[in-house]
Amino acid sequence: MGFLFKRNPQTINTRTTHTGAGLRIDDFFDPGPTPGNVGVCLSGGGSRAMAAGMGQLRGLAHLQLGGRSLLARHLDVLWRSGVRSVDIVVGFEASRIIEHVATLDSRPHVGWHFNPRYEQGSVLSLWAAEDTLKSGNPVLVMDADVLYHPAILQRLVDTPIENCYLLDRDFLPGDEPVKIAVRDGVMVDFRKRMAADRAYDTLGESVGFFRFAPEMAQTICEECARFDNEGLEDAPHEEALRNVLLSQPGRFGFEDVSGLPWIEIDFPEDVERAGGEILTAIRADFPG
Repeated sequence: MGFLFKRNPQTINTRTTHTGAGLRIDDFFDPGPTPGNVGVCLSGGGSRAMAAGMGQLRGLAHLQLGGRSLLARHLDVLWRSGVRSVDIVVGFEASRIIEHVATLDSRPHVGWHFNPRYEQGSVLSLWAAEDTLKSGNPVLVMDADVLYHPAILQRLVDTPIENCYLLDRDFLPGDEPVKIAVRDGVMVDFRKRMAADRAYDTLGESVGFFRFAPEMAQTICEECARFDNEGLEDAPHEEALRNVLLSQPGRFGFEDVSGLPWIEIDFPEDVERAGGEILTAIRADFPG
């Protein structure tokens, strides 16, 4: 198995990463520094996403929203929010994603983690960012296939909550949304399908963006590794996050972003809504 990445050291910073298959990204790049705040941007993955067209691919030129790719918008918002360094986990069409990011001007410094098992669960993508999760810095973990109002990210950047989820109470019920259940101000579950006897007083959808303190980020990384070691590599990364959350719920909090427009793009109908209703609402406050 071989992978070819075009190299552009003037515009792309890189870092060595664990891949789980004996391949190191520095086999193709000279590692360089990635200064400032550190974030992890998950670019999709998992069997369902692969069947739907792959989250990573949707973030490129295949998904143009108002003349810009979804990934370009994502990185621009991060930059404008004060995030100066982003590490992106890639797998499917990795070289194309790297080439696309190299053409963008308004973005943080970008480092790369490679997940060769991108057809399996997204828990492997999160674990592929082991170096970042164990860096000793606060970490933002973000799905890349989301179009969102910049105020949503700013809420996460500015929050005083060290380990923070984002909750939206205005969502359509069903099995698809990843839900956050809250009782007496404490998150008590985080999953698509809640147990029938789960007691809560507030239910919202997760935006798919998180902030973790350094110690918590390392704990999450160790949980991802456990999933792989115990044959749970097809699990979504939300399951690893859920386990850590439920083991110490008092150390987590959430910000309520209800009323702000956003959409996760999983299906063709999401593309239409993103380019119409959602983008129009965002541009009402942030033209471009």
